[in-house]
Formats: sequence, C-alpha cells, structure tokens
Amino acid sequence: MSGLREGWDSQSRVVKALMLRELTTRFGRENIGFLWMMVEPLLFAVLVGIMWTYLKGPDEHGVGIIAFVASGYIPLTFLRHSFTRCVSVFLVNGSLLYHRQVKVTDFILVRVLIEFIGGTMAWLFIAFALGILGYIPVPAYPGMMVAGWLLYGLVILSVCFVIAPLSEVSEVIEKILPVSTYIAIPVSGVFTMASWAPPGVREYLLMSPMVNAMEMIRYGLFGDYIKPYYNIWNPILVSVIFMTIGLVLCRRVRRDLVVE
Repeated sequence: MSGLREGWDSQSRVVKALMLRELTTRFGRENIGFLWMMVEPLLFAVLVGIMWTYLKGPDEHGVGIIAFVASGYIPLTFLRHSFTRCVSVFLVNGSLLYHRQVKVTDFILVRVLIEFIGGTMAWLFIAFALGILGYIPVPAYPGMMVAGWLLYGLVILSVCFVIAPLSEVSEVIEKILPVSTYIAIPVSGVFTMASWAPPGVREYLLMSPMVNAMEMIRYGLFGDYIKPYYNIWNPILVSVIFMTIGLVLCRRVRRDLVVE
C-alpha cells in the first residue's frame, strides 16, 4: 500500500509540474494568463446566442436559446482544443522523457486536463454572469450536470489517447483533424437534442457517447423542461475501448521516440 501511495504522489508531482510548464509556455507570466481560456467560449457563446435569438427567437423547444447555446458551445470548445493540442504532443515534449518519472501518457493527460479545467471555469463564469441577467437558469439537477460533464471529459480524453500517437505516425491526422472536428458537430450533441430528432435518427444519434453525455448535461441544467435520452454506460464503454487502444498505440510509439 505504501508503494502505491508513493507512486501516486510521484505521478501527481509530475502532472502538476507539467501543467505549470504548459501554462507558462502557452500563456506566459503576464496579463491574465490562464484566464484567457475563458474568453473565447464566453465571447462565442454570447455572440452565437444573440445571433440565434435574432434568427429563432428567445426560446427553442421551450428552453432559453442563450442558455442552450452556452451549454453546448463550451463542450465544443473543449473538444476542439483538446484534439488540436494533442497532435504531435510527443514530439514537442520528447526531451522531457529524459526524466524516467515522465511518461508519454502524462503529456496527453495534462493537455486535456488543462482544457477541462478551463472549460469548467468558463462555464462557471458564464453561468454566473448570464444567470444574474436571467439568461441561464439555476441547474435543476446539479449532480446530473456534473456527471455528464465528467463523462464528456472522459470520452474526450480517451479519444485523445488515440489521436496523439497516431499523429506521430502519420502527418495525415494533423491535416484532417480540423475538418473532422467540424464534421463531428452533428454527432456531438452540442447544438441539438435527441428528443428533437425523429425516432429513426435518434437511434443513431444515441450511439455517440458525446450525445449521451450532453443529454445528461442538458437534463441537469434544464430539468423536466426537456425530455432526455441517454445511456450512462455508452460513454463509459466507448471510453474504455478507446483508452485501451490508445495505451497500446502510446506504448508502440514510445519505443520509437528518440530522447535527446
């Protein structure tokens, strides 16, 4: 048990150190630094929400349009940034592998974790600011909302474990990833709900783990104003599959990495 605790403490220190290094490299030590991660989702959520309000009115299927857009755009930003940041992550940080405590999987975990924390902070900030103005309701079921967000983060992390090693093997991944991210929007559940789709389409939508997680997030936020469709085991099972594949790929790529 003591050996397990020592290993956990050592790995925790490595992750913290890598997070500080990543934040300093990306944002510097001046101005508001890490808080910049909240600016993009805040601006886009508000601007897109205003545009949708102008085009569709203040409500969509009985829920506030700005709250709906904000609750979807933050996960979309988290998805897009996490996928992009994991491309060539081994090559950029390869020199750190000189330290035997540092593993290639730490690089992926740190980058996704930073985006996850940034997305969480952005959501809290937006919910507080727009909640005061009456555009976002108090979550009806906070526990359900948090569970959905954690599952969404788990799915993104597992996919990044596959993207990162594949991007080291082939440059094609880096080229097609931006386009693939936008193509994936319809099956990400960020701008639609399963209850709005015809039954035949809904069946296929619910095969997506991200749709299931988003349904939980929206149900936690809007409560009984919406009819959610989700299966909690879908994102868990898909995450385990992708994580397993990703760990195997990471191990193979690690053998070919040259530590300088």
